[in-house]
Amino acid sequence: MRFEDKVAIVTGGGRNVGAAISSRLAREGARVAVADMDTGRGKAVAGELNEFRPGAGHFVRCDVSSADDVRQMVDEVAATFGGVDILVNGVAITDRGTTVLDLDEKVWSRVLAVSLDSVFLCAKYAGRLMVEQGRGGVIVNIGSTSGHRGRRNATAYAAAKGAIIPLTRSLAVQLGEYGIRVNTVTPNKVGSPVGEDVEPADRKRENLLGRGAVPGDIADAVAFLCSEEAAFITAADLMVDGGSLYASTAG
Repeated sequence: MRFEDKVAIVTGGGRNVGAAISSRLAREGARVAVADMDTGRGKAVAGELNEFRPGAGHFVRCDVSSADDVRQMVDEVAATFGGVDILVNGVAITDRGTTVLDLDEKVWSRVLAVSLDSVFLCAKYAGRLMVEQGRGGVIVNIGSTSGHRGRRNATAYAAAKGAIIPLTRSLAVQLGEYGIRVNTVTPNKVGSPVGEDVEPADRKRENLLGRGAVPGDIADAVAFLCSEEAAFITAADLMVDGGSLYASTAG
């Protein structure tokens, strides 16, 4: 198992892509802290991990936009599992249905706090622990094709996801000397939309492979970047979007 004796934190681990990542890491040997604001969903995922292997899952309720919450989460995981080796920043919320002309400032601030500030905060406090441990580590940030090309109706979300890529590269530059690798995985329309539990039957996808992505596609990519198979990969943005960025030019 690739992650035996490793400890992972997955933010947004209670649903969709986050749940798939939590499951994949646990099934390959990791003990996984499922961080989520939704207690029911988070406990359910952690429970599934423990059914697979006792002690594999632990739920932590955390508002990842709060420095105090994040610091306490990292302390709790360290106390429960003995440290942190892997951090997956997967949590995000979105604005929807308005342009910059109508977007409420409070919505803008909240989307950036949850979708971008959380990456900074979790990397800061988990990164500090990784440095103190002296055994290296891996951080994977989940981006979005929205951050590469913009959106007509998700101004704050596109801005947050766009900022994750240069932030990831800065983290890689700053933490590389400690043996900590930092990369981004960029998906496109995986499972249910951000903030929703059900995928619309008429959801449109355009890519080069002729099918929609499933959460396992992203979990596979994250597991690869967390593994020793990717030991010389850092500051990279791994596109797992079926070529959707190029689909409009494929004709």
